[in-house]
Amino acid sequence: MTAHQRGVAERQRAAWQTLDSAQLLLISCVSLLIVVAITQVAAVGLDNARVAVVFGALIAVGELVRMEMPGGREVAPIGSAAALGYALLIGVGQTPTMHSPLQVVTVTSVGMAIGSLPHIAVGRSPSVDAMARRLLSVAIVAFCFRPIADSWLHDMWGVVLAAMAALVICSCALDVAIAAVIRAETVRIRFGIALVDEVRAKLRLCAATGATGMLIAVSTSTMGLTALVVFTAPILVAQVAFRKYAVVHATYLQTVRALSRVAEVGGYVETGHARRVARLSIGMGRELGEAEPELLELEYAALMHDIGQLSLRDPIPGGATVLASPAEQRRIAELGADVIKQTGVLDRVAEIVRRQCDPYLVAADAHTAPPLASRIIKVANAYDDLVGDSTDRDRSAAVLERLRLDSTSEYDPAVVEALGRVVDRAAPIDY
Repeated sequence: MTAHQRGVAERQRAAWQTLDSAQLLLISCVSLLIVVAITQVAAVGLDNARVAVVFGALIAVGELVRMEMPGGREVAPIGSAAALGYALLIGVGQTPTMHSPLQVVTVTSVGMAIGSLPHIAVGRSPSVDAMARRLLSVAIVAFCFRPIADSWLHDMWGVVLAAMAALVICSCALDVAIAAVIRAETVRIRFGIALVDEVRAKLRLCAATGATGMLIAVSTSTMGLTALVVFTAPILVAQVAFRKYAVVHATYLQTVRALSRVAEVGGYVETGHARRVARLSIGMGRELGEAEPELLELEYAALMHDIGQLSLRDPIPGGATVLASPAEQRRIAELGADVIKQTGVLDRVAEIVRRQCDPYLVAADAHTAPPLASRIIKVANAYDDLVGDSTDRDRSAAVLERLRLDSTSEYDPAVVEALGRVVDRAAPIDY
């Protein structure tokens, strides 16, 4: 079965079959919590139903306008801020609030479900584990804060704010940790690397949603429900701007992926070569601790590493540049880098492509060492040139051994070993 056929089969599997053990455990626990919460609220009724409905509606709107960040992370800043505000709510105007933690879970889960219905109706299924993490974070804050929300904290705003901030930070830290566990298991990388990626990706978002949630809770005590509009408007504007950035980012990546197929369509390289090299490169980059911005540049460079072959009069047999002469490899890399550099925005990617054929031996001199991304692409390209889409384990092992033998001069030994771990795990990356 080819890599393409395996990808098709993966997409045809039932949604629950694609979940790993961490995702299943998280979703199961949160589902049980929702059942208990809805059952309890149905039995005793809503406390201050008007406030609950308003907050639930805002959570639904936030879920409706949720967005996807680079790296495939689904977020709903407005919904998360509203849910945190409801969990931390002390009063509306002069009227104190007495709702329970289970009511917070019920209102949040119902609001999220309603906000997801339009997405489901048009075939955009939500990320269930991301929704579960958002709900769990709110539930933790609610269960810790609601029991003391109606006590002596009313007259000690310094203590109130300190308690709110501590709980928001703890819930954010837990969300990041759970996301890192799931990501580490999903993309087969070390937990420490996944944790650093999640912190970098979510730190500012957590700070923004947490601060907005606290502002909603505190200001509602004096301004009433008008505070919801006042303090969610800024985050809505920021979300619209970020959504435009995310759309541009996604379009840019899709354009690069499309351009990478030009060499395949022209018969210069084997079908799927660029995608396989990119997949292997990202896997090795993660193994070697590359951050997500660096992984994005690595992906761009890996997808376009063979674009210089379009300048050849006669294609290299099979497109295997590893079998070409060093001078020919250098010429292809130089031409490809020149093409990429003309975009005006991918200078770093062009340099990675330009240095991809440099032997590792020059790395002894730190001033002339090729970038790590170039060394990664050199190894990934050599491996795929010799293995292709074959699933023969003996062939793969023989090629890896060949690369190891050349590691004293041509290939970075650390990169070759990272490739071995990626190949052993067969880490899936959807292209």
